[in-house]
Amino acid sequence: MKHLPSETTTSAWARLMLAQRHALNQAERALKDAGLPALAWYDVLLELDRAGRDGLRPGALERALLLRQYNLSRQIDRMEAAGLVARRPYRDDARGQVLHITAAGRCIRKRMWPVYAAAIETAVGKRLSAAERSELARLLGKLLPSDIAGDGDSP
Repeated sequence: MKHLPSETTTSAWARLMLAQRHALNQAERALKDAGLPALAWYDVLLELDRAGRDGLRPGALERALLLRQYNLSRQIDRMEAAGLVARRPYRDDARGQVLHITAAGRCIRKRMWPVYAAAIETAVGKRLSAAERSELARLLGKLLPSDIAGDGDSP
């Protein structure tokens, strides 16, 4: 191999992965302790809520969440059984479907957000100064392709 990562690059990678795992575990634990669904459900509900009345086709949701289709299909099945999402036929293709958030899904997402927000604040907000948070967001943005870099809007 010609281009092995430097020691600092490897260290940055390892810390990025560990920090992500730690922050996500904190958020998952907080949601579970509050008797709420898993964080992955929040992400689906957020994207469907943002899609509005048009909903999203499964492929578009898959791309937005960067999930594999088989994982998303099982998750949507469970969320549909819980009454949080609904599948409707796609108007231009009878074989296709469009996913929509239900009123119950909107309600649970709104209940999840304060718990999730508190976990984000604990994992990042309380540990870094405003300047450090801004710099971290800037640096992480450099690692993302421009089409998924996002603007950091709070959900």
